[in-house]
Formats: sequence, structure tokens, C-alpha cells
Amino acid sequence: MDISKLDKRLPLLQDADLHGKVVLVRFDHNVVKKGEIRDPFRIDRTIGTLFYIVAQGGKPILMTHVGRPLDKKTGAIEVSPSSGVEPIVAYLESKLHCQFFIPQFAADGGRGITAIDTSVNLAIKRLRAGEIAGIYLPNTRWFAGEEAKGQAREDLALQLAGLADIYVNDAFGSWQPHASTYEVTEHLPSYAGFLLQAELINLEQVLNPRRPLVAVVAGAKYDTKIGPINALYKQVDNLILGGVIYNTYLCAKYGVRIKGVAEEDIQAAKKLVSMDKKAKKIVELPYLVESEVLGREEGKYRTVAVGDLKPGQELGYVLDITAESFDDPAVTKVINEAKTIFVNAVMGFTPHFTDGSRALDTTIDRNRQATKLYGGGDTLQEFKDLNPGLYLSVQDDADYYFFTGGGSVLTAIEQNSPYGMKPVQALMENAGRAKKKKR
Repeated sequence: MDISKLDKRLPLLQDADLHGKVVLVRFDHNVVKKGEIRDPFRIDRTIGTLFYIVAQGGKPILMTHVGRPLDKKTGAIEVSPSSGVEPIVAYLESKLHCQFFIPQFAADGGRGITAIDTSVNLAIKRLRAGEIAGIYLPNTRWFAGEEAKGQAREDLALQLAGLADIYVNDAFGSWQPHASTYEVTEHLPSYAGFLLQAELINLEQVLNPRRPLVAVVAGAKYDTKIGPINALYKQVDNLILGGVIYNTYLCAKYGVRIKGVAEEDIQAAKKLVSMDKKAKKIVELPYLVESEVLGREEGKYRTVAVGDLKPGQELGYVLDITAESFDDPAVTKVINEAKTIFVNAVMGFTPHFTDGSRALDTTIDRNRQATKLYGGGDTLQEFKDLNPGLYLSVQDDADYYFFTGGGSVLTAIEQNSPYGMKPVQALMENAGRAKKKKR
């Protein structure tokens, strides 16, 4: 990892004095669904940071968010085993052959955990004494102050800071400014972990790429990707769309209606259509899979050609791109000639339709000159599930890089900087304050 490529204002973990210090580490171990780990990739990518802290004499307290236990409509926080950190701790203990302690804090009904009480002090004493390898706090989103505004948030940040001597952020995927990623840096010396450093370095390959740059973006909702897509469009040489995003674009361009695509999204996509009339960067995938139902039922889905679409035409659910689309000369030419390829896309409605995603990955792999950057948990999961042999074969391939957070990459693209994300800014501001104090 070439740290010379990082912004000099970013404080790095390797510059911290960790010996004998309790180190509060924010990871993005958000890999638990319904009480089980779906894919440990994000955990595995952070073990280097954890090992370094311990090797340098640090005493780690770990934390992460899991899922979305906050009901934004009611404000209630569900404290449930299905979003607990126990599976993460069990995985770490099996990998590292050491013991972690999970403190138990009382939840106040639908308000979640309102405070970190003094019961944790005994565990910290045992941690300092070397009786336990580490402490893993409960799901940060169980705490009432994590996503709150005002005093509750500041109180949680102070309580978290009170547990440790040093704070480390290694949670690239957690780009939103919450108490555990942002406010806590106001109270402790703060540093970027090794995973966060690697992600920021590789983001530069998307923002300042070898050209031509081809981006492949898909998603279940168009409205959440409007900003990033419009920003990405200005940076790429070619753009390939998939999923509901592609469906929305087709509706806006060809005047058709596709089931499940909202009218307001179609209106929003007209800006992209207008931009592409001049620049012509969007490479259309020529064959769609249309279905009468949200599932794979024989006799109820068929192939539709984009070239045959007519204004006013109404389609059922469009649930995939056919594999043959990636044999189209215009599509293969763009992918084969690219020098950088960024992918944040699952092409089909999984688990029912997977041909498009499988064909996308194998087509991209045939380009041996390009740097290939994949972002997003769903994108990575589909790559592993659909092309397991290919995935294993590229783990040590310098031309491949897998980001741990697709949303973070898109946020950086929208801001045109790896350092615009609030948690990263907080680390640099913390370092700036520390320098002023030394003067």
C-alpha cells in the first residue's frame, strides 16, 4: 500500500503510539442478517488493523453497526438478537483463537440503549490486565444517541470516548456521520485504520482513472442514485446501467412504461437522457427479460429487444439482462477497450434471475488490460455466488480491487473526492486541532 498517495492531512494508525492504550475501533462489520453472517469479507479485511493494534501493545474495544434497527417513521429502536454482534464475535474468536467480551446494557423499550453504564468498567480493567483479548460493544445503532440529533448524540460520543485513549476509524462502508464515526473524534486522538487507508487510495483509481473509464451501475431504486449517477456520468467515458436504474432510463428515453418504475423517477431520469443526447456515453444492453410476475415461473417471462420498444408500450416487470447482451459488438467493444472498469451492479432480480450478472463479470474478466474495481456488498456477493471459481482466482490479482462499501464509493464520486465523506473529514479535523495544540 503506497501511503504517499494519501492526503497528508489524514492521520494514520501507524503514526499513533498504541502501547498500553485502550483503542476504540469503529469497523464496518455489518454482515449479519437474521442472526447469521452472510459473508465475512468485511470482517476479514479489518483483521490487519486489529492485529496491528494488538501487536503494538494496544487494547482494542471494537464496535460496528448492524442493520437498521431504527424505525424512521416511529423513532423506535428494536434491540433484537437478529441484529446483535454475537455472530461477529464468534467468527473473530474462531479466526483469532482468543476471547472477546460483549457488555450488556439495559434497553429502555423502544428507545434502545440510552447510556453506556459503569458496568463496562470491570471489563475494561480486565482488558488492560490482558485477561480478555478485546471488548466488542453492542450494535452501535441500538444506542439512542447514534443516529439522534442534539444532546443524546453528544452524550453517546462522550461516553464512547470515555472508554478509551485513542480512536481508530476503519469503517469505510459507514460513510454517514453518526456519533460513533463522527462526533467521537472531537474527544480523542483519532486515526485512520489500514482498510480505510487502502479504500481511499483505490478510490483515486476511480476518480483519476486510466482511460477509457467504464462504469457499470445498477440498483433497486433510481431516486437514491440520482446524484451519484449524474456525477459519475460526467467522469466516465462510457456508462452501462442495470436493474431498476436501467428500467427507469429506458422509460424516460423511449416513452414506455415498465411495471414497478415510479413516474417521479422517470421524470428525474429525463435529465440523464438529455445529457446523453449530446455525449452518447450510455451503452445500451440490447435484450431484456420481461416477466409477468416477480419471480421465475416458466411460461411467464420472455426476451424483449430494446430496439423494438415503442412509445406508449407497457411492459411487465423487467427482471434481468440476457447473457447475449454482452455478446453485442457495441457492448463488448466498450468493455474490451476500457483501461479502468468500476462496477456497482447486480443486473438481475436475484435469486431468480442471474444470467446478466454472471455474463457481466465473465465479460469484464476477459479484458486483461483494465483495472477492475468492484464496490458494494450485493455486487461482491453476487460475484462470489455466480462465479466462485473466477472470484477465487482473482483474489491475488493486482488488476482487481473489491471495495467494502458501494455507497461510500458513490458518495465519493458525487463529491469528486475521497476526502469529502464526513467521517474522513472528522479525522483530518482532529489532526488539525492536535497540530495547533502543539504550537
